[in-house]
Amino acid sequence: MLTVRVVAVGKPGALLRDAILDYERRAARYWNFESLEVREERLSRTGDEARVRDAEGARLLERVPPGAEIIALTRAGRPWTSTRLARHLQEAADTGRAAVAFLIGGAYGLGSEVLARASRQLSLSSLTFPHDMARLALVEQLYRAGTILRNEPYHKASE
Repeated sequence: MLTVRVVAVGKPGALLRDAILDYERRAARYWNFESLEVREERLSRTGDEARVRDAEGARLLERVPPGAEIIALTRAGRPWTSTRLARHLQEAADTGRAAVAFLIGGAYGLGSEVLARASRQLSLSSLTFPHDMARLALVEQLYRAGTILRNEPYHKASE
């Protein structure tokens, strides 16, 4: 079974924590699902956002299993439909890929090394979301992808 790993900067806040955990449990019905957090980096007084992105990016990459496909979530990435995401995960499983790792950056986004190592950059929207909302949207879509592949009634859209 394909391992789907979500690696995010920071722990979910109280507002969305329960919803994120609910969809993570649902996604685990369809995938060998793992969710990991890495520590947020503090911004220095000089406001060096690139240093923050790079430090958090290094932590994110440390949590990617060897041989996993890296998909970076970024506003500048390509948008996919729910069906396209489901097909991609099915193709990864069918070709024997061990894992797909989705990486979610912190408040300042993803570092250049993460973007360079990612085989794909995925956009959930051209809008900017707090990373908790991005994480919630992603895990809901991972659950939805599982229901699409099993032809279950959750997904109503015709694409």
